[in-house]
Amino acid sequence: MAQLTGTHTADRAVQNVESLMRNRFRRGDPVALGELYDEHAQVLYRYALRVTGDWAEAEDIVSATFLEAWRGREKLHPDGGTPRPWLLGIATNIIRRNARSRRRRDIALARVPERGSVPDFADDLVTHLADAEQLRAAHTALARLRRRDREVFTLVVWAGLDYAAAAEVLGVPIGTVRSRLSRARARLRELADAETRATRPARPRRPASAASAVSVASAEPVPNRFAARPSPQENRR
Repeated sequence: MAQLTGTHTADRAVQNVESLMRNRFRRGDPVALGELYDEHAQVLYRYALRVTGDWAEAEDIVSATFLEAWRGREKLHPDGGTPRPWLLGIATNIIRRNARSRRRRDIALARVPERGSVPDFADDLVTHLADAEQLRAAHTALARLRRRDREVFTLVVWAGLDYAAAAEVLGVPIGTVRSRLSRARARLRELADAETRATRPARPRRPASAASAVSVASAEPVPNRFAARPSPQENRR
């Protein structure tokens, strides 16, 4: 009983700290913004990278997320625990908007007559990253899921949210999160089984498969810009 009481006391203390930070952020305290960035930027970056498969776009999404959060800080509820679900919700909406913009751009470009190919050196910039192929394969597999199932999978499996937090991000009931996650996992298993059958007998050093790559818990390199910021006191030195 004493241990249980101590756990509840500790939980209340953590929630009180989070509520204080929420209210400081809502009042426009730039130090609170910095604390929010230090605590959640890396998680947001890894989430955006795994969803988009693009390092540069992931960085832009993180920047846009904190900018939108700051501009709409009054929308953050003053009470509650970690604001991570709120931030991931903003990031998810940005990813959706970017996807719609890409589709409109691709449709427009398809109407433009071709004028010869232009060399693309983007791949050369990331060839030194050993996990580039794995990331592309995972992104390819996820692209074959329905958007709603893909969002639940990335939030729960990759961003590490529980069902309640993912439901908060997406604005759906917890039961819907469970069913979408189950459907996503079943579909990925189907892809993995189909790939296994298609590649038998196994070849040595086979490139990473699309479906199996999704389950790899790789630690993507986090740019220095997402490392912990120096404190205001250090900046004044």
